[in-house]
Amino acid sequence: MEKNTLLQVWPIPAFDDNYIWCIHDEHFALVVDPGQSKPVLKYLEQKKLTLKGILVTHHHADHTGGILELLRALDGSVPVYGPAGKDIPGCSNVVHEGDKLEITQPRISLKVSEVPGHTLSHVAYFANMQANVVEPILFCGDTLFACGCGRLFEGSPKQMSESLAKFAALPKNTLVYCTHEYTLSNIRFALAVEPNNFNLITWAQEAQALRKLNLPTLPTTIGQELQVNPFMRCDQSEVIEAARQVSGRSGALAPTEVLEVIRSWKDRF
Repeated sequence: MEKNTLLQVWPIPAFDDNYIWCIHDEHFALVVDPGQSKPVLKYLEQKKLTLKGILVTHHHADHTGGILELLRALDGSVPVYGPAGKDIPGCSNVVHEGDKLEITQPRISLKVSEVPGHTLSHVAYFANMQANVVEPILFCGDTLFACGCGRLFEGSPKQMSESLAKFAALPKNTLVYCTHEYTLSNIRFALAVEPNNFNLITWAQEAQALRKLNLPTLPTTIGQELQVNPFMRCDQSEVIEAARQVSGRSGALAPTEVLEVIRSWKDRF
């Protein structure tokens, strides 16, 4: 009997700064948010992997544009999981808050969370420690980034705040696989919010070193984001004070108000 193979998660670069995450056991694979098909097909061929499913976090084209071509290349034989509320091309399995996906090839159990904010119908997929998953893993699309969060295209600051709170409650060693290499620009903004954050200053140096070598800054972890990401730190005094200064407001600011102020600041930064 073949022994368990630990799952690997590999970034397939797409467009200018997207990552299509490939989860595989050296035989079978899932891909997350395939905005393009060609880099996925090339990687599958190189690694001799059989695609068994597609996970989609939200409807934006840079996350869905490659789905139909992948299905055509594979004779339409794989399930496509995605959120309700928007027409995602090729979506065969609509997922909702609390759903559990028990996938056998590659073997992984994923829990679905609805995390609106960036869009109204946005989901994340979380795998806790399992026989072949050593550390918890989170595929969060464009809701959470390393040192940032998604722009509020459809959702509200309240929704984004509640979605990030769901992530903050996950185990601190959860590996966070977001879908864009935005880290350096996010760090520049985070330093404007918290110039005295020692963890952030250290991370800025480490992230720059990684990018100079053309290496991903991802995955990050929930524990790391709680230390360096201003959008996960809206209850911290320095972030609150920065929001007060930028907004001209005085008095107490609730975390949702802080997020609203700094997200608006980030949009024009």
